[in-house]
Amino acid sequence: MPLIPSISRSLFFHHYHSFPRSFSSMSFSPAGQAKARLRGVVFDMDGTLTVPVIDFPAMYKAVLGEDAYLAIKRQNPSGIDILHHIENWSPDKQRKAYEIIADFEKQGLDRLQIMPGASQLCDFLESRNIRRGLITRNVKAAVDLFHERFGMTFSPALSREFRPYKPDPAPLLHICSTWEVQPHEVMMIGDSLKDDVACGKRAGAFTCLLDETGRYDSPEYADVEFKPDYKVTSLGEVHSLLRTDFDLAP
Repeated sequence: MPLIPSISRSLFFHHYHSFPRSFSSMSFSPAGQAKARLRGVVFDMDGTLTVPVIDFPAMYKAVLGEDAYLAIKRQNPSGIDILHHIENWSPDKQRKAYEIIADFEKQGLDRLQIMPGASQLCDFLESRNIRRGLITRNVKAAVDLFHERFGMTFSPALSREFRPYKPDPAPLLHICSTWEVQPHEVMMIGDSLKDDVACGKRAGAFTCLLDETGRYDSPEYADVEFKPDYKVTSLGEVHSLLRTDFDLAP
């Protein structure tokens, strides 16, 4: 069965987190349906704001070796956290691993493209004065190039130089603190269950999974620990989701 119905098939399902919400943080539709207040949206970069160009399986195999990669993949259905795996390696082995990762990332920068719908979604958020942030496990140079090439600004924009990086909730909580908003007034949008959805859920934010190909409909993802509140197949679908389900209040 699918992880969550696609927005294209079923617009969304309502999900209110277990933590208490104050009455003042909600508005109501004409039908009396409570709407959660949304004051900011935080995006992943690779595969969310930009078209996926990094061959992650090839990168993982190059770092781990094919046998280790296959073994780790079987044990981690939601995806491999390569940075976590190399954290405790010897300095020399770790240095070589980071060199391989940096090489794959550099190749990706050379082919950097904006994701369809990203500019329009950001324009919509700007028209509503909704804050925009970014959290990526890529390096700061990639974030700087993204800002420069596409003329879009996200602030704060946290790269993997910010520790601990996602799926730890620290980067998202840092952005909420900077914005002086509560995590439950923020949505995290990304294409990774293991990084983006886990980070958002651990922080107490709403989460939206971008799944262009339906890969997360596979049964292997049915029992993962963290599941998104929403699932879309394109950034264009986020417009109706936000307008329909949220009180967009800066």
